[in-house]
Amino acid sequence: MLDALKRLISGKPDGPDWGAVSEWARGSKMVFKRVREEEGFVIDGGMDSKPWRLEWGSPQRFYIEGHELRLRMELRLPPNLQVLLLSQPLRETLERQTFERFTESTQTVIDGTTPEEMRWLAMFSKVTFAASKNVRIRFGLVGNTPQVAASWVEGALARQLEEASAKLLQAEPPFVLMLLRGRVYMRMQLANPDLAAIQQAIGLFEVAVLQALRVAGGVGPGEGAASGWPSTSSTAWQTQLGPDDPKDASRH
Repeated sequence: MLDALKRLISGKPDGPDWGAVSEWARGSKMVFKRVREEEGFVIDGGMDSKPWRLEWGSPQRFYIEGHELRLRMELRLPPNLQVLLLSQPLRETLERQTFERFTESTQTVIDGTTPEEMRWLAMFSKVTFAASKNVRIRFGLVGNTPQVAASWVEGALARQLEEASAKLLQAEPPFVLMLLRGRVYMRMQLANPDLAAIQQAIGLFEVAVLQALRVAGGVGPGEGAASGWPSTSSTAWQTQLGPDDPKDASRH
Protein backbone atom coordinates (compact mmCIF):
# COMPACT_ATOMS: atom_id res chain seq x y z
CA MET A 1 0.00 0.00 0.00
CA LEU A 2 2.78 2.38 0.94
CA ASP A 3 4.62 1.62 -2.31
CA ALA A 4 1.46 2.30 -4.31
CA LEU A 5 1.00 5.66 -2.57
CA LYS A 6 4.61 6.57 -3.27
CA ARG A 7 4.13 5.78 -6.97
CA LEU A 8 0.92 7.82 -7.04
CA ILE A 9 2.56 10.83 -5.42
CA SER A 10 5.68 10.63 -7.58
CA GLY A 11 3.66 10.13 -10.74
CA LYS A 12 5.61 6.98 -11.66
CA PRO A 13 3.64 4.24 -13.47
CA ASP A 14 2.87 0.97 -11.72
CA GLY A 15 4.92 -1.99 -12.94
CA PRO A 16 8.52 -2.63 -13.98
CA ASP A 17 10.83 0.29 -14.54
CA TRP A 18 12.09 0.50 -18.13
CA GLY A 19 13.23 4.08 -17.70
CA ALA A 20 16.52 3.70 -19.58
CA VAL A 21 14.76 2.08 -22.55
CA SER A 22 11.89 4.57 -22.66
CA GLU A 23 14.20 7.58 -22.32
CA TRP A 24 16.46 6.30 -25.08
CA ALA A 25 13.48 5.56 -27.35
CA ARG A 26 11.99 9.00 -26.90
CA GLY A 27 15.35 10.65 -27.29
CA SER A 28 15.68 8.79 -30.60
CA LYS A 29 12.26 10.08 -31.78
CA MET A 30 10.53 6.75 -31.18
CA VAL A 31 7.24 6.12 -29.36
CA PHE A 32 7.42 4.03 -26.17
CA LYS A 33 4.21 2.57 -24.69
CA ARG A 34 3.50 0.17 -21.86
CA VAL A 35 1.18 -2.74 -22.66
CA ARG A 36 -2.15 -2.63 -20.83
CA GLU A 37 -2.65 -5.29 -18.12
CA GLU A 38 0.53 -7.11 -19.10
CA GLU A 39 4.20 -6.92 -18.26
CA GLY A 40 5.50 -5.57 -21.52
CA PHE A 41 6.02 -2.61 -23.79
CA VAL A 42 5.92 -1.47 -27.41
CA ILE A 43 8.34 0.74 -29.31
CA ASP A 44 7.34 2.27 -32.64
CA GLY A 45 10.37 3.33 -34.64
CA GLY A 46 11.43 3.46 -38.25
CA MET A 47 14.11 3.60 -40.91
CA ASP A 48 14.07 6.57 -43.27
CA SER A 49 10.53 7.36 -42.07
CA LYS A 50 9.34 3.81 -42.81
CA PRO A 51 7.85 2.29 -39.64
CA TRP A 52 8.79 -0.81 -37.70
CA ARG A 53 7.37 -2.10 -34.42
CA LEU A 54 9.09 -3.74 -31.46
CA GLU A 55 7.13 -5.60 -28.78
CA TRP A 56 8.40 -7.21 -25.57
CA GLY A 57 6.10 -9.24 -23.38
CA SER A 58 4.28 -12.54 -23.14
CA PRO A 59 5.39 -15.08 -25.77
CA GLN A 60 3.25 -15.79 -28.81
CA ARG A 61 5.14 -18.95 -29.77
CA PHE A 62 5.12 -22.16 -27.76
CA TYR A 63 8.87 -22.61 -28.10
CA ILE A 64 9.61 -19.39 -26.21
CA GLU A 65 9.50 -19.39 -22.42
CA GLY A 66 9.13 -16.40 -20.13
CA HIS A 67 9.21 -13.30 -22.33
CA GLU A 68 9.52 -12.71 -26.05
CA LEU A 69 11.01 -9.87 -28.07
CA ARG A 70 9.31 -9.33 -31.43
CA LEU A 71 10.14 -6.97 -34.29
CA ARG A 72 8.38 -6.61 -37.63
CA MET A 73 8.37 -4.26 -40.57
CA GLU A 74 6.23 -3.99 -43.68
CA LEU A 75 8.41 -3.86 -46.79
CA ARG A 76 6.03 -5.00 -49.55
CA LEU A 77 8.52 -7.64 -50.59
CA PRO A 78 7.37 -10.22 -53.14
CA PRO A 79 4.50 -11.88 -51.22
CA ASN A 80 5.58 -15.41 -52.11
CA LEU A 81 9.13 -14.91 -50.82
CA GLN A 82 9.46 -17.26 -47.83
CA VAL A 83 12.76 -17.45 -45.93
CA LEU A 84 13.49 -18.66 -42.39
CA LEU A 85 16.71 -18.33 -40.42
CA LEU A 86 16.74 -19.71 -36.88
CA SER A 87 19.10 -20.70 -34.10
CA GLN A 88 20.40 -24.23 -34.45
CA PRO A 89 19.08 -25.56 -31.10
CA LEU A 90 15.62 -24.26 -31.99
CA ARG A 91 15.83 -25.82 -35.43
CA GLU A 92 16.63 -29.22 -33.94
CA THR A 93 13.79 -28.91 -31.43
CA LEU A 94 11.20 -27.93 -34.06
CA GLU A 95 12.31 -30.63 -36.48
CA ARG A 96 11.98 -33.25 -33.76
CA GLN A 97 8.56 -31.99 -32.70
CA THR A 98 7.36 -31.85 -36.30
CA PHE A 99 8.46 -35.44 -36.85
CA GLU A 100 6.75 -36.58 -33.66
CA ARG A 101 3.55 -34.70 -34.51
CA PHE A 102 3.12 -36.49 -37.82
CA THR A 103 4.37 -39.93 -36.85
CA GLU A 104 2.67 -40.32 -33.47
CA SER A 105 -0.76 -39.07 -34.54
CA THR A 106 -3.26 -39.62 -37.31
CA GLN A 107 -2.47 -36.23 -38.84
CA THR A 108 -1.07 -36.64 -42.35
CA VAL A 109 -1.32 -33.12 -43.77
CA ILE A 110 0.43 -29.96 -42.57
CA ASP A 111 -2.37 -27.44 -42.05
CA GLY A 112 -2.65 -23.75 -41.26
CA THR A 113 -2.68 -24.32 -37.50
CA THR A 114 0.96 -25.38 -37.62
CA PRO A 115 3.33 -22.39 -37.19
CA GLU A 116 5.20 -21.34 -40.32
CA GLU A 117 8.48 -22.19 -38.63
CA MET A 118 7.51 -25.86 -38.39
CA ARG A 119 5.81 -26.01 -41.79
CA TRP A 120 8.76 -24.48 -43.61
CA LEU A 121 11.26 -26.82 -41.97
CA ALA A 122 9.17 -29.69 -43.29
CA MET A 123 8.55 -28.17 -46.74
CA PHE A 124 11.89 -26.60 -47.68
CA SER A 125 15.38 -28.01 -47.91
CA LYS A 126 18.30 -26.68 -45.91
CA VAL A 127 20.06 -23.79 -47.65
CA THR A 128 23.84 -23.50 -47.55
CA PHE A 129 25.27 -19.99 -47.33
CA ALA A 130 28.66 -18.32 -47.19
CA ALA A 131 29.56 -17.13 -43.68
CA SER A 132 32.03 -17.81 -40.92
CA LYS A 133 32.10 -21.31 -39.47
CA ASN A 134 30.67 -19.96 -36.22
CA VAL A 135 27.61 -18.51 -37.95
CA ARG A 136 27.04 -21.63 -40.07
CA ILE A 137 27.18 -23.81 -36.96
CA ARG A 138 24.88 -21.62 -34.87
CA PHE A 139 22.13 -20.90 -37.42
CA GLY A 140 20.05 -22.85 -39.92
CA LEU A 141 18.45 -21.48 -43.10
CA VAL A 142 15.59 -22.68 -45.30
CA GLY A 143 13.57 -20.97 -48.03
CA ASN A 144 11.41 -21.49 -51.07
CA THR A 145 14.06 -19.80 -53.23
CA PRO A 146 17.46 -21.05 -52.03
CA GLN A 147 19.56 -18.54 -53.97
CA VAL A 148 17.60 -15.59 -52.60
CA ALA A 149 17.69 -17.03 -49.07
CA ALA A 150 21.47 -17.44 -49.18
CA SER A 151 21.96 -13.97 -50.65
CA TRP A 152 19.87 -12.45 -47.86
CA VAL A 153 22.16 -13.83 -45.15
CA GLU A 154 25.52 -13.53 -46.87
CA GLY A 155 27.54 -10.38 -46.31
CA ALA A 156 26.25 -7.76 -43.89
CA LEU A 157 23.65 -9.94 -42.14
CA ALA A 158 26.14 -12.77 -41.62
CA ARG A 159 28.58 -10.31 -40.07
CA GLN A 160 25.85 -8.94 -37.81
CA LEU A 161 24.93 -12.47 -36.72
CA GLU A 162 28.59 -13.10 -35.93
CA GLU A 163 28.63 -10.04 -33.67
CA ALA A 164 25.31 -10.95 -32.04
CA SER A 165 26.60 -14.46 -31.31
CA ALA A 166 29.09 -12.93 -28.88
CA LYS A 167 26.52 -10.66 -27.22
CA LEU A 168 22.75 -10.78 -27.66
CA LEU A 169 22.62 -14.40 -28.85
CA GLN A 170 25.58 -15.75 -26.91
CA ALA A 171 23.44 -18.18 -24.87
CA GLU A 172 21.70 -19.39 -28.07
CA PRO A 173 18.12 -18.52 -27.04
CA PRO A 174 15.25 -19.44 -29.38
CA PHE A 175 15.72 -16.98 -32.25
CA VAL A 176 13.95 -16.54 -35.59
CA LEU A 177 14.31 -14.19 -38.58
CA MET A 178 11.70 -14.52 -41.34
CA LEU A 179 10.69 -13.04 -44.67
CA LEU A 180 6.96 -13.65 -44.79
CA ARG A 181 3.96 -12.00 -46.51
CA GLY A 182 6.11 -9.10 -47.70
CA ARG A 183 7.42 -8.37 -44.20
CA VAL A 184 10.53 -8.97 -42.12
CA TYR A 185 9.93 -10.60 -38.74
CA MET A 186 12.27 -11.26 -35.85
CA ARG A 187 11.45 -12.95 -32.56
CA MET A 188 13.55 -14.30 -29.73
CA GLN A 189 13.43 -15.30 -26.09
CA LEU A 190 14.61 -12.42 -23.94
CA ALA A 191 14.23 -12.37 -20.17
CA ASN A 192 15.76 -8.97 -19.50
CA PRO A 193 14.98 -6.18 -22.00
CA ASP A 194 17.75 -3.85 -20.90
CA LEU A 195 18.87 -1.01 -23.12
CA ALA A 196 21.91 -2.83 -24.52
CA ALA A 197 19.82 -5.84 -25.56
CA ILE A 198 17.14 -3.66 -27.18
CA GLN A 199 19.73 -1.67 -29.13
CA GLN A 200 21.50 -4.84 -30.32
CA ALA A 201 18.21 -6.43 -31.37
CA ILE A 202 17.18 -3.36 -33.37
CA GLY A 203 20.61 -3.16 -34.98
CA LEU A 204 20.41 -6.79 -36.09
CA PHE A 205 16.85 -6.38 -37.34
CA GLU A 206 17.62 -3.27 -39.36
CA VAL A 207 20.51 -5.01 -41.12
CA ALA A 208 18.11 -7.85 -41.98
CA VAL A 209 15.71 -5.25 -43.41
CA LEU A 210 18.39 -3.63 -45.57
CA GLN A 211 19.53 -7.02 -46.83
CA ALA A 212 15.93 -7.99 -47.63
CA LEU A 213 15.50 -4.87 -49.73
CA ARG A 214 18.75 -5.62 -51.52
CA VAL A 215 17.85 -9.19 -52.46
CA ALA A 216 14.25 -8.29 -53.31
CA GLY A 217 15.58 -5.98 -55.98
CA GLY A 218 17.03 -9.01 -57.71
CA VAL A 219 13.87 -11.14 -57.64
CA GLY A 220 12.45 -11.73 -61.08
CA PRO A 221 9.29 -9.91 -62.23
CA GLY A 222 7.36 -13.17 -62.23
CA GLU A 223 7.82 -13.38 -58.46
CA GLY A 224 6.44 -9.96 -57.60
CA ALA A 225 7.97 -6.57 -56.99
CA ALA A 226 9.12 -4.78 -53.88
CA SER A 227 8.13 -1.35 -55.09
CA GLY A 228 6.39 1.15 -52.86
CA TRP A 229 6.00 1.61 -49.12
CA PRO A 230 2.96 1.89 -46.88
CA SER A 231 1.94 5.52 -46.50
CA THR A 232 0.94 5.07 -42.85
CA SER A 233 1.71 2.68 -40.02
CA SER A 234 -1.86 1.36 -40.06
CA THR A 235 -1.23 -0.82 -43.10
CA ALA A 236 2.03 -2.04 -41.64
CA TRP A 237 0.72 -3.10 -38.26
CA GLN A 238 -3.04 -3.62 -38.47
CA THR A 239 -3.56 -5.52 -41.70
CA GLN A 240 -3.46 -9.33 -41.46
CA LEU A 241 -1.21 -9.25 -38.41
CA GLY A 242 -3.62 -11.29 -36.33
CA PRO A 243 -2.32 -12.27 -32.87
CA ASP A 244 0.77 -10.10 -33.21
CA ASP A 245 -1.33 -6.97 -32.63
CA PRO A 246 -0.44 -5.54 -29.19
CA LYS A 247 -2.94 -4.40 -26.57
CA ASP A 248 -1.00 -1.24 -25.92
CA ALA A 249 -2.11 1.69 -23.86
CA SER A 250 -1.12 5.30 -23.61
CA ARG A 251 0.61 4.80 -20.23
CA HIS A 252 4.00 6.36 -20.89
